[in-house]
Amino acid sequence: MDFQKMMQAPKARANALAARFGVEREGQRVRLQDGALVTTPHPKLLGNRKYHPYIQTDFAETQLELITPVTESPEELMAWLAALHDVAGRSMAKEEALWPLSMPPQLPTNQSEIKLAELDNFEDVLYRRYLARQYGRRKQMVSGIHFNFEFGETLVQALFDQQQVCQSLESFKTELYMKVTRNYLRYRWLITYLYGATPTSEPNYFVEDPGPAEPVRSIRNSAYGYRNYEDVQVSYASLERYLQDISKMVDLGHLSEEKEFYSPLRLRGGKRVQDLADSGIRYIELRNIDLQPFDRYGFYQEEAQFLQVFLLLMLWLPEEADADDWVREGDRRNDAVALERPDAMTACLPEGEWLLAEMEKMIAALHLSLPADFLSEASVALADPETTPAAQLWLASQVHSQHEVATKLAQANHYEIWQRPYQLAGFTGMELSTQILLFDAIQQGVKVTILDEADQFLQLNLQGHIEYVKNANMTAKDSYVVPLMMANKTVTKKVLAKAGFRVPKGGEYGDLATALAAYPKYDGQAIVVKPKSTNYGLGISVFKEAPAFSDYETAVRLAFAEDTAILVEEFLPGTEYRFFVLDGKVEGIMLRVPANVVGDGERTIAQLVASKNEDPLRGTHHRSPLELIQLGEIEKLMLKEQGYQVDSVPAAGVTVYLRENSNVSTGGDSIDMTDEFNEDYKAVAVAAVEALGAKISGIDLIIPDKSRLASEPGAYGIIEANFNPAMHMHVYPYQGQGRRLTMAVLQFLYPELAELNLPE
Repeated sequence: MDFQKMMQAPKARANALAARFGVEREGQRVRLQDGALVTTPHPKLLGNRKYHPYIQTDFAETQLELITPVTESPEELMAWLAALHDVAGRSMAKEEALWPLSMPPQLPTNQSEIKLAELDNFEDVLYRRYLARQYGRRKQMVSGIHFNFEFGETLVQALFDQQQVCQSLESFKTELYMKVTRNYLRYRWLITYLYGATPTSEPNYFVEDPGPAEPVRSIRNSAYGYRNYEDVQVSYASLERYLQDISKMVDLGHLSEEKEFYSPLRLRGGKRVQDLADSGIRYIELRNIDLQPFDRYGFYQEEAQFLQVFLLLMLWLPEEADADDWVREGDRRNDAVALERPDAMTACLPEGEWLLAEMEKMIAALHLSLPADFLSEASVALADPETTPAAQLWLASQVHSQHEVATKLAQANHYEIWQRPYQLAGFTGMELSTQILLFDAIQQGVKVTILDEADQFLQLNLQGHIEYVKNANMTAKDSYVVPLMMANKTVTKKVLAKAGFRVPKGGEYGDLATALAAYPKYDGQAIVVKPKSTNYGLGISVFKEAPAFSDYETAVRLAFAEDTAILVEEFLPGTEYRFFVLDGKVEGIMLRVPANVVGDGERTIAQLVASKNEDPLRGTHHRSPLELIQLGEIEKLMLKEQGYQVDSVPAAGVTVYLRENSNVSTGGDSIDMTDEFNEDYKAVAVAAVEALGAKISGIDLIIPDKSRLASEPGAYGIIEANFNPAMHMHVYPYQGQGRRLTMAVLQFLYPELAELNLPE
């Protein structure tokens, strides 16, 4: 089959970059202070390893394995890898970090002190014991990247449609992947050159044998790496031959079982190797990728994209020798390159330059949509070996020891993970409560499919139990009519009033003229003007004293800017509290203090606002626990009522409020008050939410004196119910104890989590 010709057909060319990706990232847990291997067990916060889809333990108890789901692009792949690093990093003890190198830190003098993974599946334990006896525990402590790659179905189908050799799509895919495999094994030395990053070992790694003359490009990918013994010989001439040889190696006792066959590239298609005979090859797994020490995640997006295009090149290039000879030559070249000094020109330079030239021709022929400088990094690395990661690590280690370099990198990565613990790397564009729920789901081992990132729409799957969640707490547990009812403040008031709850009196207006004409009804009264259906406190004006008509008109216009109808209601005096109710229980109570600044007698209000907005907890669009304080029309109106302007300088110690409404989304401060309330007010909140027929709701109560009994006349009023209450302000309050409401939602959806996460 002439793959070059087939790949240039219009449909194949248009789908050339269609692919699916996955990464498994291994890493040792070390002490943050000194980079020493930890002795602690697998983090308890990560649930039970027997079913966790994202975070497992590899050979040793200290060796985490982060497993991304299957993704459709390098961008999505890196988003997930970033998120898994955040979850793993914040689930470990605060004084622990992930080691950034493939080569482990200093190992115990006695290798029996390397603790095997404590798994509940005894077969897995037995297999690790066998590997420890067969190859030694030290070699098993090396970590790396496993890059899983599948050509897109649209590309494979387009290629299949052009040939007549294979009768089925499955058999064609097998032939395609076998060709790519043979070429990859032949030319993989270039990947070792470009991404090799294991130039030296740490103490007590080479004990039984002397090891190579360090430094080298990649100990891990050299003959000194983790490999089967020489008596294991497997051919890649065909899938049938491959399977026969592996089976033969097991029969001869050279391998204990099929999965012991270790190769730089594994063929994937079923749970067992022999399943490939029926399923064919579905994807391939590259296992020869060293961790990139200077990258926060040990792997980066441009690397993933280069590997994708390199695998396309492996399909593009012809094979130029017998299959077994072709692969053997690849082994020879790779082993030689792996043991070259990292700062020396490679002996394979001419072939490397030819490979990049062929890649450039292929990119042009297929019109691949890639950056103009796509090949620059590889070209520079070939011309100047000191730019390769192995050389960079080696050179940095001449100033400081490799251990010190790695420890500082681990500390820097740890700092990044904890700098904004409320965010989830990779998904920081999502609303914050959704980010936190995502974090909790990943940590607990609940599979997550992001159906629509912009719309915050998720599918959760725990062992086949599927739930859908929007905006972190809108679920199928509430009927469709509930959010519609709460979105309509008039309906909410009527339902609650009929159920016997006190709500503010007032009127609804559908046009500006009618609302302005109603001013005499409220003349002399304290009032609130707000949109009928919007959330987040937008367009709300609160007048604790009767407003002048001009101010009333401004408030009405601001409210109409947010909705087609508005409400004008009596102002209920007292303090506003948000009660978060979940399944008949109050999980959190929040006092939200309106946006404010405290004067110092020197700075203007504008300057005080700018200073307060520097708090790292403050951001925009609900991506931080607190929102930036604004100085818009509503804030200026509020200042005017107090006799201030934005350039006024308030006296030292004087609190100046910029909003009447206390929404955190308009710059307010959040203070946890959950433990400050007796059960009677909590019972009111629960009953009100039940009256609305909801399972999850934020109910806002005005309470003049919380020491009074809720049953006393005028003890409270309900001003609003929220069908999608923000949870991040409870999880990360401005003051007080955080309440992990996202975990409560997850446990509400999956009560079986408690049993699944029992100790192993």
